[in-house]
Amino acid sequence: MNELLKIENLHANVGEKEILKGLNLEIKKGETHVIMGPNGSGKSTLANVILNNPVYTKTAGNIEFEGENINNLKTDEIARKGIFMSFQSPEEIPGISVMNFLKYAKNKTTGQPVKVFQFKEEIAKNMEELKMNASYINRNLNVGFSGGEKKKTEILQMLTLQPKLAILDETDSGLDVDAIRIVSKGIKMFSNENNATLIITHGTKILKELDVDYVHILVNGQIVTTKGGELAKEIEENGYAQYIS
Repeated sequence: MNELLKIENLHANVGEKEILKGLNLEIKKGETHVIMGPNGSGKSTLANVILNNPVYTKTAGNIEFEGENINNLKTDEIARKGIFMSFQSPEEIPGISVMNFLKYAKNKTTGQPVKVFQFKEEIAKNMEELKMNASYINRNLNVGFSGGEKKKTEILQMLTLQPKLAILDETDSGLDVDAIRIVSKGIKMFSNENNATLIITHGTKILKELDVDYVHILVNGQIVTTKGGELAKEIEENGYAQYIS
């Protein structure tokens, strides 16, 4: 079965306000999808609704992951199914080192004890690839980290957990050119024929070094058009005006 995620006629609210208004999306293994759209169109809402963030309420539609309906699963249960989400503004967690957080997350998602020596080797290798200071592994998670280091740590988590579907919500937000290149490299390191990536972004810089299969334009809670990677360049040049009625 190649299909990972299937969303049909999804409606979702924040409080009394409807944000998603009949959204449809399918993602298969081996694919990289991009969601773009103007501010307030529902991009981050979509990511949170997939993970069943309790702030959002689904009012209609279905979300299936590997053929299983996950509408009513808790966020941690969905994560254990193999869905990972990086956040636009990663939180600082005092008292928990990066290493201990990664060990805990790996254990929770796999249900297996971590082989510490091998685990540390893999993390050290990935940190080197992401040009992360090795000392950060023993620091409290995201505490005192720059914006770029926080985003790299999110990518490190993705590489460590190896989810089936990675949802990256504005991972490139606020990053300089060099940091964006490193984040793009991490996405390339992650991507293979057995997983998929959903990138939510305002810009196109993060996409320049990636092989993108589909770009979806989200406007007013619905995907209004889908094309290949060339659509991102079109948006960069012309904006969203033609898609906004």
